[in-house]
Amino acid sequence: MKERGFEIAKGYEDKGINLPIRKTRNSAAYDIEAAEDIILPSFKKGMKPTLIPTGIKAYMKSDEVLLIVPRSSGPKKQGISFPHNVGVIDSDYYGNSENDGHIFIQCINLKDEDVLIKKGDAVGQAIFQKYLTVDDDSANGIRAGGFGSTDKN
Repeated sequence: MKERGFEIAKGYEDKGINLPIRKTRNSAAYDIEAAEDIILPSFKKGMKPTLIPTGIKAYMKSDEVLLIVPRSSGPKKQGISFPHNVGVIDSDYYGNSENDGHIFIQCINLKDEDVLIKKGDAVGQAIFQKYLTVDDDSANGIRAGGFGSTDKN
């Protein structure tokens, strides 16, 4: 029985996507790569973040969450910063009808010039975590879509 892991998202099966891996036995996070070349424009006030496709989706137990966090070298080496600091991938995002659970990494470029992110470049890290709910939790909504859809119930 599958408990947690990564799979290739629909539409990326033949694109040579590498599933995330940990680099050392004590690493907490799995490195996530860009699924295609993408230009990150230099950030200007009022600009929306760039979504970097990863070509992957993640499955996990219903009481788990996948946290997408920046790489420590991201700002210095690539100019990558996460405008939201941490991405939250809920267990019911997996396989959703809108985008199959495809994980995108929301980024801004802190450098003065545009930056080319190449397919296969590590752009973030993923950490699986258990989470807790409060005693009087009454959430019973059902996911109605993909990216940013939890407020659409």
